[in-house]
Amino acid sequence: MKTIFVVHEHHARNLHWDLRLEMDGVLKSWAVPKGVPEESGVRRLAVAVDDHPMEYASFTGRIPEGQYGAGEVKIFDNGTYDLLERTPHKIRFFFHGKRLNGEYELVDFKQDGKNWLLFKKTS
Repeated sequence: MKTIFVVHEHHARNLHWDLRLEMDGVLKSWAVPKGVPEESGVRRLAVAVDDHPMEYASFTGRIPEGQYGAGEVKIFDNGTYDLLERTPHKIRFFFHGKRLNGEYELVDFKQDGKNWLLFKKTS
């Protein structure tokens, strides 16, 4: 089943990218400080953050100063993905995006639900 994903480029206090995967009726979200890898073998820290409503998938604009996440938000990439595997500590999926394509994996390396590694497996 194809579901949507979006990667927001978020110019908040610190530039980071927000990976959002449609799951369970919401956008499961991770902050990725160095961006989603576009090459196989590159591992990036992905910190789980609060789920976002589905409507947030198309959000671009400025979050006002004084609000959580204040700063400019734009869409880095979006599209659909195939969920290949999902366990409590691993999510494997295949992106069909404009920029991001291929098999990716999120691994909860500390098994704490918060600190994950994100990497691209194949093109």
